[in-house]
Amino acid sequence: MSTFEPGPESAATQPSASEPHTSELVPSDISASQSSGHRSLEEVLEGTPAGTGAPGDATTEQLMSSAIGGWRGLIDSSLPGAVFVLAYLVTGSKLSVAIWAAVIAGAVIAVLRLVRRESLQQVLSGFIGIAFAAWLATRTGKAENFYLPGLLTNAAYALGLAISCLVGHPLLGYGVGAATGDLTGWRTVPEQRRAYALATWMFVALFLGRIVIEGPLYLAGNVAALGIFKLILGWPAFALTAFLAYRVIHKARQEAPVQSSTATDDVPVD
Repeated sequence: MSTFEPGPESAATQPSASEPHTSELVPSDISASQSSGHRSLEEVLEGTPAGTGAPGDATTEQLMSSAIGGWRGLIDSSLPGAVFVLAYLVTGSKLSVAIWAAVIAGAVIAVLRLVRRESLQQVLSGFIGIAFAAWLATRTGKAENFYLPGLLTNAAYALGLAISCLVGHPLLGYGVGAATGDLTGWRTVPEQRRAYALATWMFVALFLGRIVIEGPLYLAGNVAALGIFKLILGWPAFALTAFLAYRVIHKARQEAPVQSSTATDDVPVD
């Protein structure tokens, strides 16, 4: 059997003998998606060396940045709240000091990311949220109101995601579809529709769990416990939920990949 000998022009693009071939690392449905112009969920979430960040061409960091600001964005968004509760406890429940400490922490994070020439989308939105929470707590004179906007935001997320599942259009499916370059292809595969619905319900449970745990603490005015649980149920719980959701979706995509458009023309979509 004849073998292909790469010329000088293509030698730089060939994998070395010590490197595993791409086909040994990814399932067959990924190779099919490459030929159709779409990137697989495996490629998008587990990363490739480069990417433009456009739909269908996103690296791990770019996808995370567009969705939640990356892992650094998750941590950065949690710091002002951590500083608030720490300052509140250390100063003997002095609300004004805690508020200023949180606002300054948010401003410092924004400046650092500006110096690093990173996207300020998540930091600015977080800083605006911190500023509003600080204003609300100052206006009412109640430290627990610093956490009220976050509780309302979780309620809105839980409601929106739950409604999307109940009407048969889980939002997580459209989010991943947009990132992988195939917005609605997953809807032609029942296994994937169920997987995206389950993954979306996981996030509903996360947001409702925050309300169930933090709500009574807010009503009781227990600022210290409220701040601690907000940190625990913040990026650590979000990261765990995202990982579990990814496993569910990845399994469904491997076992029941989206077929080509010609093969799915006659497949009904709910």
